[in-house]
Amino acid sequence: MNLSLYGYGPADDRTWIAVDFGIAFAGDEAPGAEVIFPDIGYLEEERTNLAAIFITHAHEDHYGALIELWPQLRVPVYATAFTAGLLNAKLASEPGADVVPVTVVRPGQRIKLGPFDVEYINVAHSIPEANALAIRTPAGLALHSGDWKLDDTPVVGLPTDVERLKVIGEEGVTALICDSTNAYREGRSPSEQEVAREIEQVVAAAKGRVAFTTFSSNVGRLRSVALAAAAAGREVVVVGRAIRRVLDVAAEQGMLDGLPPFREEEAFHELPRKRVLALLTGSQGEARAALARIAANEHRNVSFDAGDLVVFSSRTIPGNEVAINTIINALVSQGVRVQTDRDRLVHVSGHPRREELRHFYDWLKPDVAVPVHGEALHLAAHAELARDLGVPTVLQIENGAVVRLAPGRAAVIDDVPTGRLYRDGRLIGAMEDLGIVERRRLAFAGQISVSLVLDRRGNLIDEPDVVAVGLPESDAFGRPMVEALINAAEGAIESIPRSRRKHAEIAREAVRRAVRAEANALWGKKPNCTVFLTVV
Repeated sequence: MNLSLYGYGPADDRTWIAVDFGIAFAGDEAPGAEVIFPDIGYLEEERTNLAAIFITHAHEDHYGALIELWPQLRVPVYATAFTAGLLNAKLASEPGADVVPVTVVRPGQRIKLGPFDVEYINVAHSIPEANALAIRTPAGLALHSGDWKLDDTPVVGLPTDVERLKVIGEEGVTALICDSTNAYREGRSPSEQEVAREIEQVVAAAKGRVAFTTFSSNVGRLRSVALAAAAAGREVVVVGRAIRRVLDVAAEQGMLDGLPPFREEEAFHELPRKRVLALLTGSQGEARAALARIAANEHRNVSFDAGDLVVFSSRTIPGNEVAINTIINALVSQGVRVQTDRDRLVHVSGHPRREELRHFYDWLKPDVAVPVHGEALHLAAHAELARDLGVPTVLQIENGAVVRLAPGRAAVIDDVPTGRLYRDGRLIGAMEDLGIVERRRLAFAGQISVSLVLDRRGNLIDEPDVVAVGLPESDAFGRPMVEALINAAEGAIESIPRSRRKHAEIAREAVRRAVRAEANALWGKKPNCTVFLTVV
């Protein structure tokens, strides 16, 4: 979830630009929530000083928050044609969303805004038109790498513009703010062309149907799969809206020229098995994506037979292991063969390993290194490498850190508020405000609702009504749980002197405590408990 700010000028008269506006995807820590956004409260306060937003590429963790959060800022947005095309395609599927006007830029173009001169520099990555940004100011030049790798033979797009990086290095780089994703891995990432050759061999050897699942935005991979299908006499059937959307945008921009037409999912069972190759969404185990529904035999148009082959042309993002393994096990149970990058070279990362990072530092020769885009493990490995390479100043920072890059010695000089917002259904807000914290408690220990009716003398008119959701039906001895909770509620009322029972809050709290204590005694957990008290 990437969002960086670069500022120039004194604190009381500072101009800002934002680089990227990404999202993350919620996991088990936020039940019910789907998407995580950066909390841009600080940026809203500085809105009049924000000159523009620059997007490096169209991965969700770099541009996915624009549709929801741009209306709160309404500043110019700069992006390449492919990124703008994907954004417009997403907007078309979001009825009522504000149109985000984008100024389309091309690699090599420079945009001058106030004290900033921002140059787009083509880099290879797992999506077309990824760019680094050379951010020039009167105080120095900062190179924001974005996501990148060194790949001399990408399937779609251009290699990283090494010659331009070398020229910028000679110009003088004050600070390099750089991708850390693979900083702990030695060597160099393989090329997409190597993967393309492996995919061609996999498809050529397959006997039944073949299906590939990969990151939807990896146009180079989609093209490689389509070429392999054509070479083997297979037709490509697209299953999943996300892949179809990317293919439509890529086709509009000439990235799929020379390929046979893609078929709709209804063709899956119309074609002979040996002539089918399916492209599926769901490489990360997403419950509503095509692959998960197919594995669960819940897809209306697509199903596999024993001997068919499913290839995961992707890596497992940390946190998705259980969901992916569940799908793989379901497929294998049906007799479907499964291959992953553990079996064949069917996936490569779009991020640099240590050898590539060494080249980057050699070309750019920065005075300051600021590792970004990674977890603590990645950032620490990157920082260690930068120090070993002799970078004079290496800063390890956390979200919210305000870093002075120039003039003077680079250092963390302040911090600003940061946080996370969650999309929960139609709403976006903080975890606490959306009730997600309470929902997490409910998932752990359930909910008890108790309804009591007292007369004006404080006597129970009838037995308490107890509804227990998410609790065991009986205790360890087989006694009904609800009966024990009813007895606890009655006992709590009886324990209160009659003169105090008319104080509703006292009675409610006594019942709540007694019921939770009884559940804990029988079960070992304390559920949420809500007490409704009526006096008639």
